[in-house]
Amino acid sequence: MIETVAAVNLMVEEVLKIKKNRLMPDFPKGNEKRLAVVSGIFGDELQGQYVCYELIRRIKEDFGSLTGIVDIYPSLNPLGLEARTREIPGPELEMNALFPGSHSGVMGEYAAYCVFQDLKGADICVDVHGSNMFLHEILQVRMNDDMVDELMPYARALNTDMIWIHPSNQVKSGSLAYELNQIGVKSFVIESSYAYKINQNYGNQLVDGIFALMKEMGIWQGETIIPREPLVTNDMEMAYINSESSGIFIPEVEVSSFVREGARIGSVVNVITGSVEEVVKAPKTGVISAMREYPAIEEGSLLARIVGAPGEER
Repeated sequence: MIETVAAVNLMVEEVLKIKKNRLMPDFPKGNEKRLAVVSGIFGDELQGQYVCYELIRRIKEDFGSLTGIVDIYPSLNPLGLEARTREIPGPELEMNALFPGSHSGVMGEYAAYCVFQDLKGADICVDVHGSNMFLHEILQVRMNDDMVDELMPYARALNTDMIWIHPSNQVKSGSLAYELNQIGVKSFVIESSYAYKINQNYGNQLVDGIFALMKEMGIWQGETIIPREPLVTNDMEMAYINSESSGIFIPEVEVSSFVREGARIGSVVNVITGSVEEVVKAPKTGVISAMREYPAIEEGSLLARIVGAPGEER
């Protein structure tokens, strides 16, 4: 059942509409658990579009196995999606800083308010993102360290490659996941791929995990995969590699590759002189969790992240 969650009048008699698709048993008992899957807070992140499509398609294929409620919100920022911008075009507001929103606020605040009110009462919310145009990220769950006990059992079901735990004192209020956790809706962020692209492998991997999560919640009776064991990490175990020069970055390894300390992961080249400005080496042994996707860089640009204890081969 497709419902309009928010409707805002725009100029030239246009209307901004945020919609959801509610899937639930034909004869509900009234005490069903509820999973929410949201996407498209940033208009340049398309990965969640595929995840929402594939999730709905698979549920419809085996609808009789659904014993709870799944609410799917494919695009919380439809104007940004249409304009291919991260922010809400016009006011240039970041929607993921506006929650819980305001009933009497401007367009973005009111839309955030309507979405937030609609999400109240969900048991779990999965907020699907797609990184940005600069970095290719492995499939990962991100959560705050003060929510680990509540979220970890469900996060492990999501079939991701990594779970990244952030210090809660570094997380600003206003994001959807943060504000939902404050009111008791267990919520975590999924990152993968990069902006303006859809990686079907990551998408299918996550959808498999969402069905495993639904099984864990008791709202899916169909077959599911056994989720892979994710690498659980925190900020202290994450090494950042920043460029020491400007030019074009040419990687020599791929995202999710295992590298040893001192191994070459790429080079920065000067296209006018044909020279190598910098050979980029791994500062520690571990897994490449993110790799520069947009090749043009300046001094200080983030080139990669590496996570994992020295000598730990996966």
